[in-house]
Amino acid sequence: MTDSIIYKITPADAWQKAKAKGVFEGAPIDLADGYIHFSTAEQARETAAKHFTGQDGLLLVAVDTDALGEALKWEVSRGDALFPHLYAHLSMDAVIWEKPMPLDENGVHQMPLGDA
Repeated sequence: MTDSIIYKITPADAWQKAKAKGVFEGAPIDLADGYIHFSTAEQARETAAKHFTGQDGLLLVAVDTDALGEALKWEVSRGDALFPHLYAHLSMDAVIWEKPMPLDENGVHQMPLGDA
């Protein structure tokens, strides 16, 4: 797998705390699983719908895969698709951008992927 940009969906308040520390250690599910879950651009909408339905105040964070090194592994997950998993903390140096994911009138997250 060679996607050069992967995405993390996270609550804005948790992300701001991570930025202040200079490193994102992961959400509770990441800590429980032992790696930070990411999605490709093609997987991000389904991830939002499956795990974040109706949650407001989320950010989509774009990350440069080249900056992650060998700690990034592509592993089979949902629907036998390969998903990016980071077996390390995420350094802010690898972050390309962060953008809000507002809910539309139907409660569906608006994905800022077209702005990348």
